Amino acid sequence: MPHLSNRLVGPSSAVPARRIAAAVLACSCIGTALADTTDTPIPPPVDTPYPGTIAINVDATNTAQRIFTVHEAMPVQAGALTLLYPKWLPGSHSPSGPIDKLASLKIRVAGKPLAWERNKYDVYAFHVDVPAGVSGIDLDYQFLSPQQGRQGRIVMTPEMLNLQWNTVILYPAGHYSRAITFLPSVKLPTGWQFGTALEAAAPPDGTLSAGMTTFKPVTLNTLIDSPIYAGEYFKRVDLDPGAKTAVRMDIVADAPEDLEIAPAQLNAHRALVQQAYKLYGSHHYDHYDFLFSLSDQMGGNGLEHHQSSENGTDREYFSDWDKDASGRDLLAHEYTHSWNGKFRRPADLWTPNFNVPMGDSLLWVYEGQTQYWGFVLTARAGMWSPQQFRDGLALVAATYQDNRPGFDWRNVQDTTNDPSIAQRRPQPYRNYQMREEYYSAGQLIWLAVDARLRELSHDRHSLDDFARTFFGADNGSFVTSTYTFDDVVAALNGIEKHDWATFLRSRLDAHAPPMDGLAASGWKLVYTDKPSDYEKAEQKSRKSADFAYSLGVTLASADGEISDVRWNGPAFKAGIAPGGTLVAVDGHAFKPEVLNEAIVAAKTNRAPIELLLKYQDEYKTVPVDYHDGPRHPHLESIAGAPDYLSRIAAARK
Repeated sequence: MPHLSNRLVGPSSAVPARRIAAAVLACSCIGTALADTTDTPIPPPVDTPYPGTIAINVDATNTAQRIFTVHEAMPVQAGALTLLYPKWLPGSHSPSGPIDKLASLKIRVAGKPLAWERNKYDVYAFHVDVPAGVSGIDLDYQFLSPQQGRQGRIVMTPEMLNLQWNTVILYPAGHYSRAITFLPSVKLPTGWQFGTALEAAAPPDGTLSAGMTTFKPVTLNTLIDSPIYAGEYFKRVDLDPGAKTAVRMDIVADAPEDLEIAPAQLNAHRALVQQAYKLYGSHHYDHYDFLFSLSDQMGGNGLEHHQSSENGTDREYFSDWDKDASGRDLLAHEYTHSWNGKFRRPADLWTPNFNVPMGDSLLWVYEGQTQYWGFVLTARAGMWSPQQFRDGLALVAATYQDNRPGFDWRNVQDTTNDPSIAQRRPQPYRNYQMREEYYSAGQLIWLAVDARLRELSHDRHSLDDFARTFFGADNGSFVTSTYTFDDVVAALNGIEKHDWATFLRSRLDAHAPPMDGLAASGWKLVYTDKPSDYEKAEQKSRKSADFAYSLGVTLASADGEISDVRWNGPAFKAGIAPGGTLVAVDGHAFKPEVLNEAIVAAKTNRAPIELLLKYQDEYKTVPVDYHDGPRHPHLESIAGAPDYLSRIAAARK
């Protein structure tokens, strides 16, 4: 079967190449001299093959200092050459390539230095004059990966690593990414095993006895779409035994005991694959790898790829299975992206290379519907019980009904700009500034669409039909198919005629959260004084304490650090701001349970709750006049209403 690399990108007519004026630099430089090229325009990408194959070797053995050392051997032609470091990253939807961590760039010709200069206006571009008669250059540099979480996600520990090719690569400008071929190789610590969508030339089982592993040649877009998880403690699990198209879970862990999987857990993960096939009726890969880290040391993540996904969670994922269901939708979410996001992709998110700006206007489909199916497939696979599914959805519903006052000035559509605006940096007032609401508010919009399809068709049709026709088309094809808003509307009309354009726009553009889908599916949000087991597990996993729906504060840790204050909530009106630390409650040292007891007592005691707060070097006591008791979200069925929600979450036969 042809490599993904040969065919993965949308038709050139879907997104025209950017019209950037090309410049030709007349250079007669020899040796290390370099003309002033800092103002030279960057050659626009053209859909013509780059001559030759670029070899890239990554030495990832320095886990103690967390350094990736890179060598590239690049065939070139004499004249001006611009090298690019990937800036716009698929899955991140933003200009966030970690160029700050590229170090010690040296370019040589036959061992002699060749000068380079960074572009004056684009720090991701490097200009080189290739002397006459030179047919190849050597590039050497390092990727100095984060040492602390505040520097970025930790991707290397003494036990494991996550090699993301976009962080360690330089490529020539002027060509589509599908037209540049790389020969990748990697050196890992002795004895480590790895998982990746790349196909190794040898050894075939992924075991490294010594030396380098070389992979089959792939195009640049496929290489960047094919990260590696590697580790000392590794297990490969077959999730579709006997199938012609393999689906595997490649797990790396902090310790060998973290790799133990109970039979029921294995069955649930295998059911996830089958439920996805029943939903989409197709697949668009020739094998698929869930790259899965269980670690308290390497940073957690979730990032989609066409034939694999990066998934990182706490090391207790399997061992605490019965205690913690929160976040278990991660695998289903990233798996769904193989269909929604990688095979079908918004037209403005398709770009010819990784330095042309992306457009994020349809992230409420790309991420919002994926968030929806992530929840649904997790329930259908049995990775969540029906109650856990509802409890997770209750937290989503509560967030938008009562903890997003920012809808006063923003809407869901505007938040699709957030990957460029905030790039996932922390915000002082998360609930009011809002951030990437296209994920979970998008999920609620698609719940409303599902309920309306069921209502219009008397439960004969549903969003399952949309998923199969829109994302499941062309079984076996790897060719990315782009879409627009009008394409989404047309597909919905192909299932049930309705004014879907108005239905969607009225929710995307409204200055109000999209809450109607919950009632339309037969359930309503209620509050009680007791948290669900799901909520308790989520707060434990996040090391947080959430009093957003009572006092209006969210604590980032059990130490009392205030991470968010609900705009115009009780704590806000009392003058409390994020960034401080809650030290004491009514004269007692702070603990989450102490604050909860004070909230319970204040329901019958009309005195305000006294909070002792520390901001930098100052302490102050703030009375908060709140008397409605603890409030924890749950879902309750609506008597007499059709229970679409239970049907949505039920496994498909």
